[in-house]
Amino acid sequence: MTGEPDPRFLEFRRNTTPELRNDLVEDNQRLADYLARRYAHRGVPDDDLRQVAYIGLINAVDRFDPAMGVKFATFAGRTIEGELKRHFRDATWMVRVPRGAKDRSLDVRHAIDRLTNELGRSPRPQEVASSLKISEDAVLEALDVSAARSVDSLDRPSGLNGVEVGGSVGGSDPGFDAVDGELALEELLPLLGERERQIVELRIYRQLSQSEIAAQVGLSQMHVSRILRRSLETLRQATES
Repeated sequence: MTGEPDPRFLEFRRNTTPELRNDLVEDNQRLADYLARRYAHRGVPDDDLRQVAYIGLINAVDRFDPAMGVKFATFAGRTIEGELKRHFRDATWMVRVPRGAKDRSLDVRHAIDRLTNELGRSPRPQEVASSLKISEDAVLEALDVSAARSVDSLDRPSGLNGVEVGGSVGGSDPGFDAVDGELALEELLPLLGERERQIVELRIYRQLSQSEIAAQVGLSQMHVSRILRRSLETLRQATES
């Protein structure tokens, strides 16, 4: 990375050319690499971090004005870090979280990293809260929010006799569908005649066979079968309409 001031930035402000932009970006590429490494090991691939950092560097080259009186490295560092933080805030969450909660979560994460280096151990929640001048409850809430950044794989072994995580997750209860069906049926049964309604109720609610229904209502099994088929077709048509 070149020292400051660099006359090429003055030239770039006067005459923006792709060739000069590429030269300035390549000369300061190590700064982007360094900042990308600072955000490594947080669940985002290194290649993605470098790409985001390079975007920040390009933006810094395009926006930098030597007349501001600051070094390009300072300006670019802030621009690149802003791009990286924005990426973590907006593009790496698996569950939709309010922006304020995202920002607080990132602040807490950075404070934990900084305090871990300073203290030589993981900081306590009250120490993080004191560092950020927020309540301990706010720190704990931010740590809970951080769990929304990623989701676990259902194929990952759970450690329980080789069972995968997905194997320990409850499935949908078929009874829910049955309840929905019975509620819908109750609304449609008045469309049938009294005998048809009785036969359908015996078949659906009491789970009787056609021969058992025939014996109870005093009809042949074939007659019961025809009534059931005709009644269910009537209910199906009513459902579709």
